[in-house]
Amino acid sequence: MEKTRTVLITGAAGGIGRATVQLFTESGWKVIGVDRSDFGTDFPSSGLFVKADISDPAAMDVIYQKARDFHPSLDAVVNNAAHQITKPILETSAEEWDLVIASNLRSVFLGAKLAFPLFKAAGGGAIVNISSVHAIATSANIAAYAASKGGLLALTRAMAIEFAPANIRVNAVLPGAVDTPMLRAGMNRSHAGDGTIHERLENLARKTVNGRVGTPDEIAHTIYFLADSTQSSFMTGQALVVDGGATARLSTE
Repeated sequence: MEKTRTVLITGAAGGIGRATVQLFTESGWKVIGVDRSDFGTDFPSSGLFVKADISDPAAMDVIYQKARDFHPSLDAVVNNAAHQITKPILETSAEEWDLVIASNLRSVFLGAKLAFPLFKAAGGGAIVNISSVHAIATSANIAAYAASKGGLLALTRAMAIEFAPANIRVNAVLPGAVDTPMLRAGMNRSHAGDGTIHERLENLARKTVNGRVGTPDEIAHTIYFLADSTQSSFMTGQALVVDGGATARLSTE
């Protein structure tokens, strides 16, 4: 009989997070969800939801203690939670910068150390870090976020190298424009033109090669592919871009 696998997903209450929680649950995994916001009453009954802020190192300790109490091992961790500041560099405070780095980058570093013994107990597993296309091509007024996501790519490679002897694979997903609350909240940067939120989404969609914005479910399936050792067993240290072809097209063309 195949054992039930366990995954910890941060940012579980967001757009991509909710889709990922649902997909892993439907695929038979036990899910530990983490978010600073409430998930609501529909979190899977077989899982565990922890309300906590990953930008706080003390909260990271509590999260992984609760994860250990819930299940003695982990087969995957999805580092999906993120904080975004959409301001010009000259208007971004040191506190805002530090919050973005603490949420998006330091939390992954701390989580890796805390998750390591749980992975060892499972005989290995996979870490999936949710970076962003902003790690490789960015725009104005989102510098702290872009820097945190670029750092996450370098950290992914470093973790892959150091954790390979323990049979832990580490990869990153770089989503492009995906219709989530975070995407809609960031529409104040004028990168998608003016008009209503619907018009701005349509403008954004036209900039992709596919001609549309992605869905959280599409990103969730990519995450699942990298977390599932039967599908991606020979992949580690890699960055998988899922952006409708946006970064394939020259901006000057």
